[in-house]
Amino acid sequence: RWASDRLDPVNGGIIGFITNGIWLDNASMDGFRKCLEKEFSSIYVFNLRGGVRGKSGDFAKREGQNVFNIMTGVAITILVKNPKVKRDKAEIRYHDIGDYLTREQKFDIIKENKSILSPNFKTEIITPNEHGDWLSQRNDTFNNFIPLGDKETKSPNTFFVPFYSNGLKTSRDMWAYNFKKEILSKKMKETIDFYNSECDRFSLTKERQNLKNLKGEALDKYIRNFIDKNPLKITWDRPQVNDIKSGKKYTFSSEKICIALYRPFCKQYVYFSRELSNCVYQQPKLFPTDNYKNLCICVSSDLRKGFSVLICNQIPDLGFNATCQCFPLYWYEKVEHIQRGFFDTQDSDYVRHDGITDFILDQARQIDYKITKEDIFYYVYGFLHAPEYRETFAADLKKMLPRIPLIDDPADFWAFSKAGRDLAALHLNYETVAPCPDVVVTGAEHGNFRVEKMRFKSKDDKSTIVFNPFITVSNIPLKAYDYVVNGRSAIEWVMERYQIKTDKDSGITNDPNDWAIE
Repeated sequence: RWASDRLDPVNGGIIGFITNGIWLDNASMDGFRKCLEKEFSSIYVFNLRGGVRGKSGDFAKREGQNVFNIMTGVAITILVKNPKVKRDKAEIRYHDIGDYLTREQKFDIIKENKSILSPNFKTEIITPNEHGDWLSQRNDTFNNFIPLGDKETKSPNTFFVPFYSNGLKTSRDMWAYNFKKEILSKKMKETIDFYNSECDRFSLTKERQNLKNLKGEALDKYIRNFIDKNPLKITWDRPQVNDIKSGKKYTFSSEKICIALYRPFCKQYVYFSRELSNCVYQQPKLFPTDNYKNLCICVSSDLRKGFSVLICNQIPDLGFNATCQCFPLYWYEKVEHIQRGFFDTQDSDYVRHDGITDFILDQARQIDYKITKEDIFYYVYGFLHAPEYRETFAADLKKMLPRIPLIDDPADFWAFSKAGRDLAALHLNYETVAPCPDVVVTGAEHGNFRVEKMRFKSKDDKSTIVFNPFITVSNIPLKAYDYVVNGRSAIEWVMERYQIKTDKDSGITNDPNDWAIE
């Protein structure tokens, strides 16, 4: 804006930027792209790629090396404003540098082209759609499908009621998660005690220094400067600053410790607390306590990692599946003073509601009257894994929540529902399903199962994993790595998560061997 306002209104001019390339295809930047189209007569984009943040495997390799050795993709953009050219929208010329290139190869291409006017600079003309998509454009057919959910309008004509939720966001993962319950309890008690001491200290200081007239942002700033930011004691976040201001104290409760799914195929204990989390979203309605069971279909909403879907039966972290949205089989409503019997009154309890709408059940029973809401739930899970669907609507799934059709052929419906049910059983019970019969495990007979960090036998050989100095897993079929969720294969998620890590700021160690012992 600053630059374009300084172009000559009569003669126009040219602006050149080197920026990150996220804006080219990010759904949240559609308004920005529309503004560029409207304001300029010509736009030239040279996409240098190299964005590897949040990507792994072949996704990252295709981006190539980064020209600035950073993790975010880079683009050169030339914006031309020519008042003599009468167009409703800019002509957009786009050049992609290509896949799998090294940094030096990219520099050579830049040197060879030299200018957007060079005959070597071959461009394609992009015609944006009504959504402001430039690169991966949405498919109009997608809008004809039924939304999974709709919180914006609260429309009932969806698969799920509007109680779906993001995963848990603690903003203090090293404190709030651990493989060992005792360590988690100890650290959370320590951080709560420290917070309460800071709360007391501020209350005394507030009285002594007569801070009654300090309000709003000025008071928040004072508190942020006042509190002890020692990372060995606590990780501060917005809710704790607000609670310090109001003088609210915290109390540790062992009942708040439960099992959560931190990352794909990685369970840990979590301190599930509204006070000590940045955002719990709707998770208390989905998993109010360990006594109330549920299933959630968690779909990714992170453009960088591509679309993926994974089921959970315990509290999912926000990063469980790339800033996931969780669509539940049930949701729970807290009701006070439920009379459970003549001599048995309980202060509070939860009433279970269906997460699947009556609308979609009525639609499905026109296909087959035997269909239940649970069958529909698994139908959704199966359909979202269909390769043809995910390939055809890849651009749409990057930019918006899934929409899927309700297939009117009974045989096809039951095929997807059964596939979804079978997949769910594998994904939920990954710790106990039968191992692949072809895989060979050597050295396990000695019982030395302690792991520090798993590694591949060599950089170019993923058929063998060195579990530890005593145990090797070999003859792994390479097709197993084709199953990718949250930007990484399932096998590589297990290798990455089940290693001993010590956080450099807090000094807290998280050891997966503790999980095995418990």
